[in-house]
Amino acid sequence: MRDPTFDAVGRASAAGARILSVAQALPPHFVDQETLLAAFRTLWGEKHFNVDRLEQLHRAVRVGGRHLALPLEEYRRLESFTARNAAWTRVAVDVGADAIRSALLAADVAPAQVDHLYFVTVTGIATPSIDARLVERLGLRADLKRIPIFGLGCVAGAAGLARVADVLRGARNEVAVLLAVELCSLTLQRDDLSIQNIVASGLFGDGAAAAVVDGGARNQGPRVAATRSVFYPGTERVMGWDVVDSGFKVVLSPGVPQLVREKLRSDVDGFLGAQGLRRSDIAHFICHTGGPRVLEAVEDALELSRPAMQRSWDSLQSVGNLSSASVLFVLSDLLGSGEARPGDRGLLLAMGPGFCSEMVLLEW
Repeated sequence: MRDPTFDAVGRASAAGARILSVAQALPPHFVDQETLLAAFRTLWGEKHFNVDRLEQLHRAVRVGGRHLALPLEEYRRLESFTARNAAWTRVAVDVGADAIRSALLAADVAPAQVDHLYFVTVTGIATPSIDARLVERLGLRADLKRIPIFGLGCVAGAAGLARVADVLRGARNEVAVLLAVELCSLTLQRDDLSIQNIVASGLFGDGAAAAVVDGGARNQGPRVAATRSVFYPGTERVMGWDVVDSGFKVVLSPGVPQLVREKLRSDVDGFLGAQGLRRSDIAHFICHTGGPRVLEAVEDALELSRPAMQRSWDSLQSVGNLSSASVLFVLSDLLGSGEARPGDRGLLLAMGPGFCSEMVLLEW
């Protein structure tokens, strides 16, 4: 028997999960990029690193400032992975709770109405996981279904939405929350003078985002019309972590923009074509803020003008790359703008470790 949520040619019908709200939460410790650059200049200048090169790399990422998990002066006291991860656990619970509370309030959903909680991160580890630590704090039900996901990195915001939509396809009256928390500043390797680590020190920030999604019982918010995952063989070393004695050491290939240019257009066109659509049918592009070279590569690959990607550029400038939370920040900005109108379509997309991409088609 054919799935009733799809039409005769396999396109999604009007049924499906709806995004009721998306909320942002940021740690209170904002530091502008010039202050951060001065701190790094002091730290790495002592190690005889070329401080002019440091400044060049930091300015190239076009980030104006970032929110940090801790006050800047406290980072020098974090001498071990144990100390950094303990700070990650504490702050992740606080900022995650803030994001979920704001999202539930915006969706007019009570904590007791939540049936599923998905949690994504790549910047720390905890058992019990952060989602478990939020159950009593937020008044969530004891029979809540929890799914913590580690390791998807920058793609996890998009992938998380897709997996939530998969589950809710057969649960019209259920509600799920997707929480993304990334505290990238707590992963920084202070003794790593590689170009990858220097770039990461200027690009990545801290923050959380939460999305409230229901199975379609409420006729509000954009509908998840279709999703697609794409894995690229032979790309394991393009992006990720090396887990070393001091924690997470960044793997970040300079070849990411070229991979975007080579792969993304055909992947997007194939995905949209399966829904009977073209890129010209998409009113809103909701793209992960991977960095200037990645955003430029997305613009080139999809033949987009700068205004079509402006929200991603603005998010990058104001808070930096927040890994899995970034694409949800961009979606939150779009939803808050009131720009999307009934009948509009949006394409939410991100790429991350694997190397892989996730695409989510939204319909208002």
